[in-house]
Amino acid sequence: MNLHHQLDTWIDANFDEEVRFLQALVRVPTDTPPGNNAPHAERTTELLRAFSWQVERYPVPETEVRAYGLESITNLIVRRRFGAGGRTIALNAHGDVVPPGEGWTHDPYGAELADGRLYGRAAAVSKSDFATYAFALRAIESLAAPLNGAVELHFTYDEEFGGELGPGWLLAHGLTKPDLLIAAGFSYQVVTAHNGCLQFEVALHGTASHAAYPETGVDALQAANRLLTALFAHNDVLRSRRSQVAGITHPYLNVGRIEGGSNTNVVPGKVVLRLDRRLIPEEDIGAVEAEVRSLIERTVAASPGIRLEIRRLLKANPLKPQPGNAPLVQAIQSHGREVFGVEIPECGTPLYTDVRLYGAHGVPAVIYGAGPRTVLESNAKRADEHLVLEDLRRATKVVARCLLDLLS
Repeated sequence: MNLHHQLDTWIDANFDEEVRFLQALVRVPTDTPPGNNAPHAERTTELLRAFSWQVERYPVPETEVRAYGLESITNLIVRRRFGAGGRTIALNAHGDVVPPGEGWTHDPYGAELADGRLYGRAAAVSKSDFATYAFALRAIESLAAPLNGAVELHFTYDEEFGGELGPGWLLAHGLTKPDLLIAAGFSYQVVTAHNGCLQFEVALHGTASHAAYPETGVDALQAANRLLTALFAHNDVLRSRRSQVAGITHPYLNVGRIEGGSNTNVVPGKVVLRLDRRLIPEEDIGAVEAEVRSLIERTVAASPGIRLEIRRLLKANPLKPQPGNAPLVQAIQSHGREVFGVEIPECGTPLYTDVRLYGAHGVPAVIYGAGPRTVLESNAKRADEHLVLEDLRRATKVVARCLLDLLS
């Protein structure tokens, strides 16, 4: 039996334990917001120490976390050294999730098993890959084969808010600098580029007045209506900017939240919009921010008496394709083809991820892990999020085989 098949055999023999490991992680809530995620890191630490691993815990100072709008973050690193020399391969997944929301037919934190699926918030994105990566590493260690290099597990808790206090914090403090990175993703494609994202809060200040005397006020909602029309029309421009990266089409702009007014019989004195502008990898984030701000300022200037405030909430650069990730891409495509029986295409994703932070530090990276072909199939970020257990099993085999190749 060759070493790849030995890995497969170990993963099959220990798969029930891997599922129980994932269930234990799903059962600890990590809704972000509010972002009280340190308890999940503590539970993860307990589970990892049961494998006789040393777990490095890095609590982010409370002042930084609170300033960011969250409650607690503890990031984790596990380092497993094999032979001298060789490359260090990091595996990163995030434990923070969006709140469950309504419409569930399964307990979002029950980790129930039904019809070959595990249901729960973060079952697919991305507590699943805590399991994929931990058990792929355990499989490698079971071989007791002569290998060179090291593997690091990075389990972080800030992806939903941009990652700056997750991987960004670990990298900025010099706590890690791997040679290659695999980050949480889905099983049927290897992602090598992704969109960027800018988010803004736009406040329009008018003058409130009684609805019986509207001429005594300045209607912020009418100004907001004019701005919304301009913003949505801008998508016609953005649709003409086509990306050359497979899987990514064009930039787009979305207004996700509107607040304003005080009562039905009052002319609204203030309206606040929150908007999201997605960037394709070919765009420059500085130029895009200038364009968005200019569009807003020009439009609002046409509404006399309105005072404008623009506050940037998020700045996430796109991940551009990196030539240095070729060993990862080739290994995943080769073993994915053998294990899944289908071609594993290289592509981009319109999402933005923590991987851009590693890329900014010169770490070649790909996105690959346990999950379906599309986000919609898993109900990620929606009710009844779930993971097909067979995808978890096979993705663990692919990652373990890739680690073996890269460490050999």
